[in-house]
Amino acid sequence: MATVSDGQSRSPGKGPAGANKALAAALRDAGCSYASLALRVNELGRCQGTDSNYDKASVTRWLSGQQPRGNTPELIAAVLSERLGHAVSPTDLGFLPDQQRPVAGRALVYREDLAETLHTLAELGSTDISRRSLLGAVPFVAGALTNPQREWLLWLVENPDVTRLAPVTDGGPVEQVHAMISMFDQMDNHFGGGGVRTSIVHYLSTEVVPMLQRRGTPPHQQRLLYAAAARLAAMAGWSSYDAGEYGLAQRYMTQALRLCAEGRDRVLGGQILAGLSHLATSLGRPDEGVALARAGIATARDSGSPLGLMRLYAMSARGHAARGSSGETAEALRLAEQQLDVSRGAAQESVWVRFLDHHYLQAESALCFRDLGLAAQAERTAGESIGANADRRRRQAISRSVLATAHLQQNRLDEAIGTATEALETLGTVHSERSIQALRDFRRRLESRRHEPLVQEFERRSRPVLGAAA
Repeated sequence: MATVSDGQSRSPGKGPAGANKALAAALRDAGCSYASLALRVNELGRCQGTDSNYDKASVTRWLSGQQPRGNTPELIAAVLSERLGHAVSPTDLGFLPDQQRPVAGRALVYREDLAETLHTLAELGSTDISRRSLLGAVPFVAGALTNPQREWLLWLVENPDVTRLAPVTDGGPVEQVHAMISMFDQMDNHFGGGGVRTSIVHYLSTEVVPMLQRRGTPPHQQRLLYAAAARLAAMAGWSSYDAGEYGLAQRYMTQALRLCAEGRDRVLGGQILAGLSHLATSLGRPDEGVALARAGIATARDSGSPLGLMRLYAMSARGHAARGSSGETAEALRLAEQQLDVSRGAAQESVWVRFLDHHYLQAESALCFRDLGLAAQAERTAGESIGANADRRRRQAISRSVLATAHLQQNRLDEAIGTATEALETLGTVHSERSIQALRDFRRRLESRRHEPLVQEFERRSRPVLGAAA
């Protein structure tokens, strides 16, 4: 866990007499005390892997015009966004302008300026690969999810004539990028995103972004290239998610959405919003997960992609299930099934959603049933998912963990431990934090039975992969 000291740097233009009036006004409007702000910043930082020790004196120094180090401005903005009920940025709070802040802060913003977007993406990728200290600990910031949703939906309203742009390649650099995407997809499905993440980021930032910056590309090819780049940026986000780099996942997906607007691809835009929804729900913000899924549904509704809509309804169901809303979950799953039924098959769909099928929906449904405590339904759907996805190791590992939980919820401990052990063995060949988290969820449910030898043996065997139990 990264540690942030209470060191500060002076913001340009703010001497001893240059108090941060914007921060003071936000604190006043939010009814937030110095102590409660510091406490919540520390809590939010720890959730994202940064150990800080801010207190009332720290807030006093921020108010006097000092600039917090690292990503603390983003955390302060996230806390005050929660308290105020609307999004505020670090710049809104009187901290350094975006251009002078680390790229980790700038990459949270969906920008209208395309050149700045490309520059941010290239810098984010370069800094990510080299792991320079400039990047630091990158937090997931729930409050920053509002900006890309709003900007994307406004763009959609202002461009009502945008229809699905089928990413058919006709040679040249677009065909090359699609070939790389196909290869990365295959490696991701087989080994998990953690193992291929660096290669995706490197190719995106050093090869594809320069292609987009190059002049003279015909407009049709340029649009296709932007769509392919958006898909790659989204893959960088998913693979970061799989590696447990949640803050980076949010940033790559946010920039992917901006590139997607240039590609004018509504199907892909919906899928990027589905990824952000998945991320938010998994990190304890199912309210944001549902909102992002709704934005995705609005995006993809007229795109001609039932499979894309199916996934978005499934993401909506995941958010509702995490909130314990069984009625809303059932309705979202019904709508997902409906879209699956009207699809004319993968060959008639966008290339971005051809991997989606009945078995994908089974796997997502099983997670919903698990979260709602519907053990028999979770057992049935997870079992069917395992039987149908022998070549998708990550999905196998997650579904086995869900099946183990379903056994446990029905008080069948021997079967639960046996299935969880199979999931553990699958994880030996998959570099996926999502798969690990699913098995950790099962292990947490063993809390009341830790005195039993079978459970103690499983905890001993799982410790090298899952870490020590909390």
